Amino acid sequence: MRSLSSWTLVGLAAVALGPASAQVGPPASIYAQPPYAQPAYVAPTGFDAYKLWLISRARSEGVREATIQATVPSLQLNSRVIQLDRAQKPQPRALTYMAPFAPYRRDHVTPVLIQRGQSRFAEHWPRLHQIQVSYGVDPAVVMAIYGHETSYGAVTGGFDLLSSLATLAYEGRRRDFFETEFLATLKLVDLGIPRWRLKGSYAGATGYPQFMPSVALRLRADGNGDGFADLWSNEEDGFASIANYLRDAGWKRGIPWGIAVKTPPTLNRTAVRSALSPPKCARVYQRHSRWLTMAEWRSLGVMPYAGRPIPDNELATLLEPDGPGATAYLLTNNYRAILDYNCSNYYALSVGLLADAIAGR
Repeated sequence: MRSLSSWTLVGLAAVALGPASAQVGPPASIYAQPPYAQPAYVAPTGFDAYKLWLISRARSEGVREATIQATVPSLQLNSRVIQLDRAQKPQPRALTYMAPFAPYRRDHVTPVLIQRGQSRFAEHWPRLHQIQVSYGVDPAVVMAIYGHETSYGAVTGGFDLLSSLATLAYEGRRRDFFETEFLATLKLVDLGIPRWRLKGSYAGATGYPQFMPSVALRLRADGNGDGFADLWSNEEDGFASIANYLRDAGWKRGIPWGIAVKTPPTLNRTAVRSALSPPKCARVYQRHSRWLTMAEWRSLGVMPYAGRPIPDNELATLLEPDGPGATAYLLTNNYRAILDYNCSNYYALSVGLLADAIAGR
């Protein structure tokens, strides 16, 4: 026997119940409902669109998908980072203006920093000595950079690196630079460094050495022999990483960074002016003389006040941070390695002077 359709059964039941219930076919209410309309696609804009670009770049750089999905979609712009970055825009000044060094020195080579540096230097001396043997870098300079950058580990920064770097890249003033650092931070996560540990300055400097993430990827070093370079919680790894950076920047074993000198009234500064055009940090290097040997400087009447002797055949440049008649400095190639860490004459000078004070030189 042929079976009746469900709609036929509904109709027969309606006839049995009477005219008021008679209805053949599906209920009219089904046709009264409008068809389901999918919302129109709205393309992401602003920072959401930029995060999609960061995701595509991260994939092209080989970052693991799990790392990408765990970090990038939830990123938010950090308004405090934008505020701090915009406050850093340099004010226009005459090219000849040079602030005096003495106030900077008073702020960065203080009795407290010297005393704390000496204490930490003695505490870590066995490991610092091993680092000196391995890398050839003056351990007092390593300690001075540590003190200068983080007040001996007390101030390493509390900004989330991924959020800060994505914000700075999106803002666009130095997009290529900060995108590169953002991707380097993702690679650090890939290496097993937890996101919560990747904190730093608003501009991305991180850990005890205050490395940018790309530098941390390239030059972090194991200072305590446990097989892992932890820049965020192991001071000895931080020391080794600073030493590795300076060696990579051209540090020469056994040579001081420089020495304070007195210049004679007869010094012909035009004759010793440098004619070189540096490829970077032009305003920093334009204050340096041309290279002469220590013996040549001595023949011109430039005489050291005190400090470790520098070999006669070693090349040095003359820097007079406060102009003729004030204390000047003869600076070796190792001073240039400190400049590579932070391209500021006053930074590098204060690091060298703090190092000498820590070591009792």
